[in-house]
Amino acid sequence: MRIFPAIDLIGGQAVRLYQGDYDRKTVCDADPCAAARRFREAGATCLHVVDLDGAREGSTANFAVIEAIAKQGGFYMEVGGGIRTEERIRQYLDIGVNRCILGTAAVKDFDFAVRMGRKYGDKIAVGADTRNGFLAVRGWMELSTERGFDFCKHLVEHGIRDVIYTDISRDGAQRGTNLELYRELLEIRGLRLTASGGVGSLEELRALRDMGAYAAILGKALYAGQLDLREVMEEAGLC
Repeated sequence: MRIFPAIDLIGGQAVRLYQGDYDRKTVCDADPCAAARRFREAGATCLHVVDLDGAREGSTANFAVIEAIAKQGGFYMEVGGGIRTEERIRQYLDIGVNRCILGTAAVKDFDFAVRMGRKYGDKIAVGADTRNGFLAVRGWMELSTERGFDFCKHLVEHGIRDVIYTDISRDGAQRGTNLELYRELLEIRGLRLTASGGVGSLEELRALRDMGAYAAILGKALYAGQLDLREVMEEAGLC
């Protein structure tokens, strides 16, 4: 199972939000490039980066920071937040990003996501962020009427297998991840699932691995010292 340390960006800084609330922000590192280097030194080979300003505004507010991280190299790097056009996908791929995550764009314009998935293959993933089971978009500020499970099933039926699924209620809350939710999602044949939101222990990582998750994203648990990345990466079968 792949491990993706997370760097969420607001105003050029690495931050963590509590349950997606922009008003409950904690700055984790004023230098995201330094944070990425620390992750690499601890043995990480993958990196998950989200432009939270971009997610809320549809902009590329943190593009220069993301480009600087990508230029450092050493990671399989995925980026999300505000990616709503093919031009933006190309911008990120051209600076060395390995995979672009479509969030709001996939929910608002499903056909666009399908076209991009067919054209770019594994360089496209979809982020399914849910609150109480329903999809949330525009930086989690707007709630959709579509259920996350149905959305994931629909994606796989149309050839998109890579989904990063976040239970917003667990994100940054340090109360564990929703294992039952991921167990249910993994019943969707063909889904390649990345678990995100609240993952905070080796036991949870082992459980996700054993149920067949493709990857897990680690955020608050790393910054708060709840998990040691080097220990995670050395754990047999987790990388």
